[in-house]
Amino acid sequence: MKAAVMNPQDRILQYTEWPEPAATGQDELLMQVKAAAIKNVDRSIASGSHYSSETGHVPKARIIGSDGAGVLVDGTRVYAISMNGMVAEQAVIEKNRMVIIPDNLDFVTAAALPNAVIGAAMGLRFKADLQPGETVLINGATGFTGRIAVQIARHYGAKKIIATGRNPESLRALLELGADKVISLQQSDDSFVEQLQTIHNQTPFDVIMDYLWGHSAELTLSSLKKQGSFTPKTRFVSVGSIAGDILQLSASTLRSVDLHLTGSGLGSLTRQDIGKLFSEILPEMFKLAADGQLSIETVNVPLDQIESVYDMVIPGGKRLVIEMN
Repeated sequence: MKAAVMNPQDRILQYTEWPEPAATGQDELLMQVKAAAIKNVDRSIASGSHYSSETGHVPKARIIGSDGAGVLVDGTRVYAISMNGMVAEQAVIEKNRMVIIPDNLDFVTAAALPNAVIGAAMGLRFKADLQPGETVLINGATGFTGRIAVQIARHYGAKKIIATGRNPESLRALLELGADKVISLQQSDDSFVEQLQTIHNQTPFDVIMDYLWGHSAELTLSSLKKQGSFTPKTRFVSVGSIAGDILQLSASTLRSVDLHLTGSGLGSLTRQDIGKLFSEILPEMFKLAADGQLSIETVNVPLDQIESVYDMVIPGGKRLVIEMN
């Protein structure tokens, strides 16, 4: 079969022939892949640089991609996860890590949506415990997952949603997706902090979903600081770190704010949370997308062109999706 394969030792991606997989375990199924999204996490895993990658061994060439959408032997349309690679004509999946796709949902959307749902819904529901009527700040909302987070926060009942980002066009689009106010990161630090403080004083941030970390997260946290008065509880959830892996956090901010700082990602979610992802959350989000209540944008490319687009920067909060013939 044809597949997209990377050797982590030279980090060169190849569109090449690869042995067809076989479902040998009792809980394994063979899937004919129809579409698979390429995410930053896929690139880092393929190159061996992801924080979950094993150390102390020489990584081998493997098919890239961790999840996708396709058809089982009996014709059932499913989204599934495969630890043996997904950007190929066929993949072996596990029975307990798949979700049936609604008949009126296309394979491209089914492949592109789940990773963003994991980065948005899991944090909002299990780490932030978002309640109807609360105020949510989404820092770095112009990316693909941030745009989904805005929509899911609204679906979960957020009363007010504030979104930050750099791209002016993408920021304006967030207002159509459910954000009540957008704030540009392309301004002075003082101006950015002042805008956050003004909103926080009027309608305190109950939840902060952060997709950037780094300097903007430092500014966001500093905007919560109070001068000795009682403060509302703020749940800060770190989901991404594209602006830097380290930040400085003032001890006085921690002492002056009822701040609950946590992260949402591999290792921070429970087995029960992951179970609900497949049994409840993804089916619900697939239905919303099928009914036109959850909007995404993708750039679709056939498998035989993957070598030329693998490292392509996808602008405007869109997702790169590889379609199989």
